[in-house]
Amino acid sequence: MGKRILVQRRGRGSPTFRAKTHRRRGAVRYPPLALMPKRGFISATIEDLVHDPGRGCPIARLTLDDGSTHLALVPEGTAVGEQIRIGPKAGIRAGHILPLGKIPEGTPVFNIESQPGDGGKFVRSSGTYATIVTHRRGSTTIRLPSGKTRIFSSTARASVGVVSGGGRPEKPFIKAGNKHKHRYAKGLTYPKVRGVAMNAVSHPHGGGNKQRPGGPTSVKRTAPPGRKVGLIAPKRSGRKKR
Repeated sequence: MGKRILVQRRGRGSPTFRAKTHRRRGAVRYPPLALMPKRGFISATIEDLVHDPGRGCPIARLTLDDGSTHLALVPEGTAVGEQIRIGPKAGIRAGHILPLGKIPEGTPVFNIESQPGDGGKFVRSSGTYATIVTHRRGSTTIRLPSGKTRIFSSTARASVGVVSGGGRPEKPFIKAGNKHKHRYAKGLTYPKVRGVAMNAVSHPHGGGNKQRPGGPTSVKRTAPPGRKVGLIAPKRSGRKKR
């Protein structure tokens, strides 16, 4: 009796291939809109800066005026004991959280909400920031770190500044073990072997004298585990016809 191939074991979701989410500090998002004032702002104190496993940047534990605690991303230069303002009249300062419509053009921002109240979805990686390009009636155009421009609602919230932890990818891993632990915290495998480099018994792309799949790599979505590798139910494959 043979053993299951790697793609079957990974798809089963065993603890070996599962991200260690129980070690994480909690959800990192803005306070609910119900706590936000219609006018003015509320203050929050940074009680501590902690490391969140699987995340590249440090996070802050905030305590609001009403006593509730939340986790939030912090910009560069943040220290314990500082005050962060949240609201339409918070003012333009690193770390303050405002609606996009209240932030001037050219200001760097991060942790942008996709929809008002979702807690922040865009630009959350360490050392990244987006730039506000222009404001229109009810919408704000932002240039993302990839260079792509995207339109957001002017009532969606964002933090002013640059995400802390910049320069993290510049340090080399030096050892394969360090890279393995880095990927392990995110639930990813390392090293990753190409399917064409395996034997035919270990992967659908394996076998043969040359390292090539040997046939089309597209499979249907209802393919059984072990066969479902490569391009899964692609809309098209190959070059685009003119």
